[in-house]
Amino acid sequence: MLERRDAIWRQLDRIERWACVNLMKFNKSKCKVLHLVCNNPKHKYMLCGEWIETSLGEKDLEVFMDEKLIMT
Repeated sequence: MLERRDAIWRQLDRIERWACVNLMKFNKSKCKVLHLVCNNPKHKYMLCGEWIETSLGEKDLEVFMDEKLIMT
């Protein structure tokens, strides 16, 4: 599990560097972590020096999906 967490941290750092090089900014209020599946340790993640908010579910293309992968 720690290897996966570290891989996600590296990807977030890479995205942050890419945005900086391309003079882009993230709308951090729209960035959220959705922890999927049971027994997830629910690690915290940071983007641009701020913690990313955790969400119990998210809506995309009018489909709501929660942390248990239930879609409505």
